[in-house]
Amino acid sequence: MKLNEYDVGIVGAGISGLSVATFVRSLRPTARLVVLEQTAEPGGVIASFSESGYLAEWGPHGFLDNCPESRELVRLAGLEDEVVTAPLSRFVRYVCLDGRLQCIPQKPLAILRQPLMPWRDKLRVVGDLWRRPLPGEPTVAQWVAHRFGPALLPFADAVFTGTYAGDIERLAIDAVMPGVRELERAHGSVIRGLFGKMRATKKQGREKKGLPAMTSFKDGMAVLPRRLAADLQAAEMLAYDSPVLKISRQEDGWRVATGQGELSCRHLVLALPVNRCLPLVAAALPDTPPPRAAIPEARILSVLLGFDHRAQIPFGFGYLAPEREQRFALGALFSSHMFPGRAPAGGQLLEALVGGRRHPERLALPDAELVEAVYADLGRLMALPRPVYTAVLRPRAGIPQLEAGYTELLRWRGAIQAAHPNLHLCGFGWKGIGINDMIKEARRIAGAIDTPAAPEAGAEVKGVYF
Repeated sequence: MKLNEYDVGIVGAGISGLSVATFVRSLRPTARLVVLEQTAEPGGVIASFSESGYLAEWGPHGFLDNCPESRELVRLAGLEDEVVTAPLSRFVRYVCLDGRLQCIPQKPLAILRQPLMPWRDKLRVVGDLWRRPLPGEPTVAQWVAHRFGPALLPFADAVFTGTYAGDIERLAIDAVMPGVRELERAHGSVIRGLFGKMRATKKQGREKKGLPAMTSFKDGMAVLPRRLAADLQAAEMLAYDSPVLKISRQEDGWRVATGQGELSCRHLVLALPVNRCLPLVAAALPDTPPPRAAIPEARILSVLLGFDHRAQIPFGFGYLAPEREQRFALGALFSSHMFPGRAPAGGQLLEALVGGRRHPERLALPDAELVEAVYADLGRLMALPRPVYTAVLRPRAGIPQLEAGYTELLRWRGAIQAAHPNLHLCGFGWKGIGINDMIKEARRIAGAIDTPAAPEAGAEVKGVYF
């Protein structure tokens, strides 16, 4: 067996690629596998920042613990003892409305009892029962206004600002909430569909579960990809500084050309963000080009503000601000409330988010101006002394925006994978942007990969290709 021949080649050592590799090794321990990463570090968009006793995140801050595939991955990584959680049942969220932070209850009925909007607008929500599904591919804003009334738009805006840093006038409801759209079409109403799901769950005898918990790790989210990568590197299955230049079909699989050499593999997994994946596939399969060369991205930065004990930060996860509030920050995470060890003893940490799809111009501001603008903005919402620590984190990666045309792109992906069952596309922006979304898809792909039985005696199965 030549060193450059593999059962599974994985391009990208972000959470998707590392998850696929880990699940494949668990399911098929004898598989000949290699992961190629263009940089010298694993993790992709997941990266943690530590300085002067403060711990923050360049990318995602955690994931909910209600995904079995993610719990399995944590177990395979041996990180159960490193997990820290912030239960949704205990940690509230806030929305900035009319210049004040309003606590949002976690249960729908409790929300209806809150004085967040007039009763006529609350009653309009029930109009969903008689509203026919909108045809075509409506935006989130169009869909929410149609189904539940315009009074809910600020709340929807806050939700999708927090998830995508996006614009609900552009995000497509079929792309960001396909499950809810299916309920609507199947039952003629979202409310009716949700009650139907509840009845089905009760009929099947499933236990009613409580609210999930936000999950991270004692030393930050980067612990997860680093541990997964270390395990692969110990098995000589991970190659850093290996940018992929070209992929091409061959009779029994795929050939991959990188700056370090070439390899061949029976199964090829492109675990890359959508916009990095598309040109590779388009060049390899010119007869079936993607419907679009790229999708929009939104970029955000984080402004870290460290305070002493005098800062009066409300208890909870944080807050988000709808666009109509005209705030400078999209919102902020109350990091030192959520997880222990995010600030020095007696200190507190806020992570404010700036930019997004609507305000990319703010990303060009110098650090000092960003800090002052964020401090002034947050200071109008809570009592804050001058910060004792500040930093600005400018992530390199953008957040894929699932806007008009995205569902067409997913159909193209499905057609490509049906025509080429040994080519698998996953990663940031494919089937969602959340960590649970990516890990779930990675587990599905790992289960679909077939590899031969144990290699013949004497065959070499370790060692990266160069």
